[in-house]
Amino acid sequence: MSSAAEQEAVRAEREAVRAEQEAVRRHARAPGGAAVWPGAPTPLGARVRVGPGGVAGTNFALWAGGAEAVELCLFDGNGTETRLPLAELTHEIWHGFVPGVGPGQRYGYRVHGRWDPWTGARWNPAKLLLDPYARAVDGDFSLPPEVYGHVRDWPQQHVADTVRDERDSAPYVPKGVVVQDDDDWADDRRPKTPWPDSVIYELHVRGFTMRHPGVPERLRGTYAGLAHPAAVEHLVRLGVTAVELLPVHQFAHEDHLLRRGLSNYWGYNSIGYFAPHAGYAASGTTGQQVGEFKRMVRALHAAGIEVILDVVYNHTAEAGELGPTLSLKGIDNRGYYRLQSDARRYADYTGCGNTLHVVRPQVLRLITDSLRYWVTEMGVDGFRFDLAAALARSMHDVDMLSPFLAVIAQDPVLRRVKLIAEPWDVGNGGYQVGSFPPLWTEWNDRYRDAVRDFWRGALPDVRDLGYRLSGSSDLYAWGGRRPYASVNFVTAHDGFTLRDLVTYERKHNEANGEGNRDGTDDNRSWNCGVEGETDDPAVNTLRRRQLRNLMTSVLLSTGVPMLVAGDEMGRTQGGNNNAYCQDNETGWLDWTLPEEPGRAQLLALTRRLLALRHRHPVLRRRAFFSGRQGADGLRDLAWFTAAGTEMTEADWYAPAATLGLYLSGRDIPGRDARGERITDDSFLAVLHAGPEPVAFRLPGAPWAESYELVVDTAREDQEAAPATVHRGGEVLTVAGRSVVLLRVAGVQESCT
Repeated sequence: MSSAAEQEAVRAEREAVRAEQEAVRRHARAPGGAAVWPGAPTPLGARVRVGPGGVAGTNFALWAGGAEAVELCLFDGNGTETRLPLAELTHEIWHGFVPGVGPGQRYGYRVHGRWDPWTGARWNPAKLLLDPYARAVDGDFSLPPEVYGHVRDWPQQHVADTVRDERDSAPYVPKGVVVQDDDDWADDRRPKTPWPDSVIYELHVRGFTMRHPGVPERLRGTYAGLAHPAAVEHLVRLGVTAVELLPVHQFAHEDHLLRRGLSNYWGYNSIGYFAPHAGYAASGTTGQQVGEFKRMVRALHAAGIEVILDVVYNHTAEAGELGPTLSLKGIDNRGYYRLQSDARRYADYTGCGNTLHVVRPQVLRLITDSLRYWVTEMGVDGFRFDLAAALARSMHDVDMLSPFLAVIAQDPVLRRVKLIAEPWDVGNGGYQVGSFPPLWTEWNDRYRDAVRDFWRGALPDVRDLGYRLSGSSDLYAWGGRRPYASVNFVTAHDGFTLRDLVTYERKHNEANGEGNRDGTDDNRSWNCGVEGETDDPAVNTLRRRQLRNLMTSVLLSTGVPMLVAGDEMGRTQGGNNNAYCQDNETGWLDWTLPEEPGRAQLLALTRRLLALRHRHPVLRRRAFFSGRQGADGLRDLAWFTAAGTEMTEADWYAPAATLGLYLSGRDIPGRDARGERITDDSFLAVLHAGPEPVAFRLPGAPWAESYELVVDTAREDQEAAPATVHRGGEVLTVAGRSVVLLRVAGVQESCT
């Protein structure tokens, strides 16, 4: 067919679509026989309103910039569909007010336009699309062939994405649900924990309570289950200040997992940025999940615990050109996603098939509207941004002056909440640890790697460890950033659990069905001489000590500590370092763990250290250490060799497995709420990763006259440890692979 003939065919197709839509518009009636009224282009989404003449109904508004027509599709309880055209178009937003439609109404959209994948146009009105602003979703994404905009099983797979599938997807996809605005949060009290005082606890809403004996069975694995007093009690007794929830935005499961009988357990495959994931609701999925989520937030706030959401705005569940058509791809593919120069293909900085084009105003609006919604209407206190570097890209490169970061910085709502970046993506130049601007806190993987390497004996010297323990000033001491810019962690949802870190050197991901190819090979772990679980008492004793060493290191470090749910009790995933698809006992927290030898003691130590951190501001500094000597001869931070002498430049570069860290509480920068000078006890921590005991000479005057033992990780049970006092200058025998924490009990008043 000639080019002119092709253009004529396209024009004819457009005219036919317009004629059909005009005919439908003239005869359209809402349920009950009312016409679709013009309504308003804002706010986007479905909002219950009182229309002209006091008539109740719902206003629907959808941005679909390049579309030729939009149909609103309403579904009754039997699944019968009523199609209503949204004939009004204002600034690329299609809108209409439907009288008589109220909360609980299920709906979706069909969007008409060109099918021209070579230019990135993938409109297909046969596919029912989820409203990007839907605040509740009813149903599951099962991904049969009908939900793909192209013919998924086309024999020539290399061109399959160019062949439009005409089958109706409506019977196979979830629907959006109209939700009532009925909550002003007047009775809620946000904890507003300052960053320096924060302790983050990363957990999975479902996995945290699925096996909890104190949570009623019908509530396990749900928002209501996390809000149950039995679940909240553990968080309070532990001493954490915030829960960081793995994704709770509505998400879909990937086709390759469904084919293997698995599912996306972690939820990093979002498709609804305003809707709490329906699968975590105990009360229902036609809007009830919204109220249940709010009640969970209230219960946690009442216990003094903030709620931080792990959010995935970098990509969606629609994957690449061979992925399903669920929402944005069918609304305006070119308007929402980054495309390559060959517009059939997607720019993929996420490893998930697509990347949202955050530079475009409508995409930036979608993300910021979603963030503000979760703060103002759902009550959350902050966000951890998955692959945040992808959001900070301008046209191609990561840019710390990008529109996304600029908008966040000036937004009166968002600049006041906790903002955590996962400061990397998978594209070129995507690794940006230490580069995010003030207001942002970052996951510090350099902390993770240094602490892991130290305790497995893989650091050539202690230079990097010194930076990590003291707040990572080499990364964050610029632009007004503070030590709490660093989220310190040794484990996260992605990778080995703390117990597996000392039990396995190789990943064991066979259950994922990918031939053990998935997951990282850079585990930086040490199995203490035996791969996997063992009955060898010596190996198990060493492993329990290593757990105490790692936990103690994190909770004594300057910065914001993050723990992963269950690590405080020795949770295992059997060596699976990528349990993203394990919605079973592998991924769920086992609450019987404290009954195992040594597990209750680890839990008690974690509580003890968190209580110590809470009591002592010297462990929660708001400013970086200066290292300068004061008038009394003391530094706010000092480093010591095993000989009891201050570290020299040469000592930092020499091979070493022992490091003494002195934290002075005599002159802490800043003032308290009443303007008073902040003072505290001083502490000496000795970290020794060598296998044999070391003789460590305790610094004498002016540092201390004596020291009181607080923690010794060589001991299984800290509660049974005597309150031992050691004199300054005394030689203390520190057991192999252990941490000793001592409180300064007497300080020389002046340097003589």
